[in-house]
Amino acid sequence: MQVVRLEHFVRAAEDIGSHGDNDMLPFDIDNRFISDKSEQLAKVAYQFFSGLERGGKSNASDKINSINVFTERLLSPAGASGFRISTKIHPFWNIYLNGLAIAIAEENEGNRSRFAHSYRFVSVGDSLFDRDQSWRAYKEATINNPKIKDSNSYVVQTDISSFYEHIYHHRVENCIADLFEKDSTVATQVDRLLSKISSGRSFGLPVGGQCSRILAELLMTSIDQLLTQSGVVWHRYVDDYTLIASSQAEAYKFLSILSNALADYGLSLNRTKTTILKSQHYENFVHAQLFSEDGSASKLKEIDLHFDPYSDNPDEDYEELVDTVQKLDVQHLLGLEIHKSQPDAFLIAQISRTLKLHDTSVALNLCRVLLSPSNLHSFRGSWSTIIRGVGSLRSDDEYKGIFHEIDELIDNVILTSKHLLLPEANCLHFLRILRHQKTDIRSRYVYQEVFDNTNSSTIKRACIDCFRCWRDRPSFIQVRNSWHTLNPEVQRMLWLASYQFDDEGRHFRNQVKKTISNLWSLGFEKKGSQTFENLYIDWVEKNAIS
Repeated sequence: MQVVRLEHFVRAAEDIGSHGDNDMLPFDIDNRFISDKSEQLAKVAYQFFSGLERGGKSNASDKINSINVFTERLLSPAGASGFRISTKIHPFWNIYLNGLAIAIAEENEGNRSRFAHSYRFVSVGDSLFDRDQSWRAYKEATINNPKIKDSNSYVVQTDISSFYEHIYHHRVENCIADLFEKDSTVATQVDRLLSKISSGRSFGLPVGGQCSRILAELLMTSIDQLLTQSGVVWHRYVDDYTLIASSQAEAYKFLSILSNALADYGLSLNRTKTTILKSQHYENFVHAQLFSEDGSASKLKEIDLHFDPYSDNPDEDYEELVDTVQKLDVQHLLGLEIHKSQPDAFLIAQISRTLKLHDTSVALNLCRVLLSPSNLHSFRGSWSTIIRGVGSLRSDDEYKGIFHEIDELIDNVILTSKHLLLPEANCLHFLRILRHQKTDIRSRYVYQEVFDNTNSSTIKRACIDCFRCWRDRPSFIQVRNSWHTLNPEVQRMLWLASYQFDDEGRHFRNQVKKTISNLWSLGFEKKGSQTFENLYIDWVEKNAIS
């Protein structure tokens, strides 16, 4: 049976510090704090866990119920026209949940089928999950299954309706309890924390973080096992299932078995996305998905643009990647997408990821096309990747010669495409790129149109980060005067920003520092012990982030 250890929380903190807390939102400055203080924060988390574990299930439930856990729901685009809710979680509680989840994943991985291709946990390495187990690998595995080669076989494609939103906490709690000793409080703790994050509801996992991925795969392990026991030939990636049957009748049977198995866990299939195809038709469909008729487009889609600095030959790997991308006519590929009624979102995303692999003239031309008002709306499904790509250029002195042109393109987004900034996730990505240079257009937008009109603490934090980077003293003074009305998360960002304003910032900190221990308390601190608050204050003071 599994036991939660300090190293689980250390790995959780290191993963957040390296990769971020939520992959639907931009990298938060708190993640730099977590990276620098990973071991100390892990110790705070482990000490809290150990106390709850010693106190038993009832005490753990009561203690967590009494604590205020900061979370915020933010609207994030899903494709060109859809939206979903992502969840921002207080950095400490994110570490804590992910630490428990890593212990769960470590124990559960041995129970999982090789036909489950999503989020395969690895015990060592820079990533929690095996990068080779991708959606593409899943699709390739389905067309390589021997049974699909039978010309009489049929394939069912389907997915689970509103998967994360409908996962029932009590089912997850039972699955966790099966992995730990009878007296363990882990299942109770996770259930109570999920309830906090879900505003008291007993269903739904927070979208965007590692914990939810692990808990979802834990739940699906039981369903996958039921399918195998029933003789179903299947492959799965998160909520997507591919069933392979010898006949149309068997395909219908397999679909019925899957539907019944899901129903036992409160889940159901998406009827509008369920299709039964002849195997040959399915193979043709997958080949069309994975391999474009245009050789360059196909090659660009196949390139893994993750640059691994920990590889044996990082410089050689990077140069080889640059050489490969520069041999492709990326400008031509982007030009083709402009004229499509539905541009290929993945191809647009890949082009955006290549921006730093081109010389300045090509990179600037690509930015002009990607950020053109006439194109940006069509490319809205790839918004976050486009903005991250442009931002990577704007933060790299190698491209300093085109900073002015990039800044003009960015300002023009405010003037022409403001509707794309309404979803909070889009706005956060955009605010991150605005930090590089203050202009009158940006200043009015950030303070008057965003900061003054949002109820989101996360958005307000991003606005203050702009004021910090711009050294915008008037805006700092205005926000400082509202200190006692600000959410503790916003206060923490203002505290960090104050270090950019010399004596004025120091006087401000002296005025409010005695209030911090109450305002920033997590609800379980003990006198004489290390706290999240003290670690944060120490980190800010020593780094004086610029």
